[in-house]
Amino acid sequence: MSILHKERLLLDIKGAGNPDSLRSIREEEQNRLEAVLSSSPIMEWVEELNELQDALIARALELVMAEMARLGLGAPPVPYAYLLFGSGGRSEQTMSSDQDSGLIYENPANEADAERLSRYFGTFASTAVQYLISIGYPPCEGNVIASNPEWCMPIGDWERKLDGWFADPSWENVRYLLIAADARLVAGDAELAARWTNRFRRDVLGHPVIARRMMENTLRHKALIGVFGQLLKERYGETAGTLDIKYGAYIPMVNVFRLLAVRSGIRETSTIRRIRALEQAGILPSEEALLATEAIALFMQLRMLASERSEDGIRIVNGKLPAAKLKREWKAPLKNALKLCRKLQRQIERELRSRFGGR
Repeated sequence: MSILHKERLLLDIKGAGNPDSLRSIREEEQNRLEAVLSSSPIMEWVEELNELQDALIARALELVMAEMARLGLGAPPVPYAYLLFGSGGRSEQTMSSDQDSGLIYENPANEADAERLSRYFGTFASTAVQYLISIGYPPCEGNVIASNPEWCMPIGDWERKLDGWFADPSWENVRYLLIAADARLVAGDAELAARWTNRFRRDVLGHPVIARRMMENTLRHKALIGVFGQLLKERYGETAGTLDIKYGAYIPMVNVFRLLAVRSGIRETSTIRRIRALEQAGILPSEEALLATEAIALFMQLRMLASERSEDGIRIVNGKLPAAKLKREWKAPLKNALKLCRKLQRQIERELRSRFGGR
């Protein structure tokens, strides 16, 4: 994207007065990006796409504040932070990513204030989610979303929730902790967001059992490469013969570097930045870091190719790549990338089991 085009795009987004206008901008820009996907360096392309998504979401939240004022509810009464999780938190959204979000606001002064703030930010979050649906972001199927009261609370409640997750490392609570590891501020008060993420990072390093449970969760998705180096395709149903790029390639690699970063106290949330930080810290050899960077770039490219359009114009994706879309020149690099992913999974499993025990 040229500097001039970027400046005009940001001005258009800033000047959009309603979600429909933002949706039109999003569709036009994503059509442009789709047309240049095959000829662009993939990670630059992903960065451009995610800058677009961030700008659209930030403007949508400004429109929400304007709507709150129109309803007579005024400006946010206390500082708040709107967080993205999942691919949004990692700055790795595709053209069909859904909403994974949370809202943190400052603690109330008393019980009456608590009810007032709960009503205000409950309305704010619900309006934000609806606006983003209108723009083309479907809600999270797992209900990790700001309109869910469990993900829209004052900072004190958020901290107690973290304490509860650490105290009871069930499979579900560890999944939530892994979600929290990808949290990234997209709008609002940076200090408030940092207070919560700092609490997470401080506590996670002091819980050995959490590290083991995170490993078990991290290794749930295996790389789609067989013992003889063959690509493992889907065997049944409508997707038979396809490659599950999302859960058989991209997610396993994301999970490995998330766990390595969390264990090492690294604060980056994007996978590429985590790899770089691990290399700079001397935790990941330079040669392996280069191979991992190339692997995640290939997985991202193939993941983008798996998206399709639904009837109403919203892109949908199941993460499955039809075999016909896998070019011959990609097969060997894909196999090598998957072998690296499997190697890293085995390394982290051996190391953590040695340190913390378990089968």
